[in-house]
Amino acid sequence: MNLLSLYLDQPLSHAKIEYALDIILLKGFENGYYGQNTLLHVALSPFRVLTLISEEKKEIIAALDKLGITLHTEEESSHPYQDYPILIDPALTTSFSVTNEAITLKDASLISLNIIALAISQSVGLEVYEHRLEILFTQSRRIVESIHTFSMARRSHLLKFTKQLALTRHDMVSNLLLLDKPNILWDEEEAESLYNRLAFVLELYDRHEIALSKLSQIKEDVMLVMDLINHKRSEFLEWIIIVLIGVEIVMGLMEWFR
Repeated sequence: MNLLSLYLDQPLSHAKIEYALDIILLKGFENGYYGQNTLLHVALSPFRVLTLISEEKKEIIAALDKLGITLHTEEESSHPYQDYPILIDPALTTSFSVTNEAITLKDASLISLNIIALAISQSVGLEVYEHRLEILFTQSRRIVESIHTFSMARRSHLLKFTKQLALTRHDMVSNLLLLDKPNILWDEEEAESLYNRLAFVLELYDRHEIALSKLSQIKEDVMLVMDLINHKRSEFLEWIIIVLIGVEIVMGLMEWFR
């Protein structure tokens, strides 16, 4: 079997997927949707990652074509994606085996496919945020390097950047669902084991911690710049007060000499 999980630049409603692929989607894990027919297993995450699983790769390409998505090479594509082979081996002594090269299942149960789709979609979602963080990190470095040229007029730009950081952190924590165990795992020991193994191989938790650490570093840099700007602003206001007091003293002296 073939799996393809890709990030959607534009939101894609589950109704549109149902109409285009002639499939019924049900409410699945963590506000996502899933469904399957004779050709495809489809999962749509709440953080805009679509996962398609099929016996034939051409069926996945055909489904993307129906949805108006053209798949290029990973370097050319505007849709970050990951693909993974899924092997079915009834002779497997355990329920599953996961390596960097392939996922092997004893049988392709619905819950197993949904767990795999969840883990891979989280990996793709992390990749999107990792790319955003690279851009934010570069921007924050420019801000720190140009700190001596900061003016009061650029304070609003810095406030917008701070807002963008806060929203990015909020989205990472609330959307990717990596800080809380998915509800689907609470009563399914084998499903939990499969998810934990996938999370380990894909380094989901390590990558998430690194991303949050980078966000914290960027936040510290921005707060440092904000403190310096506020200090400059306070100095400016103090000088205005001193000048006004000086003018008042001069005017008072002139009036006295008259």
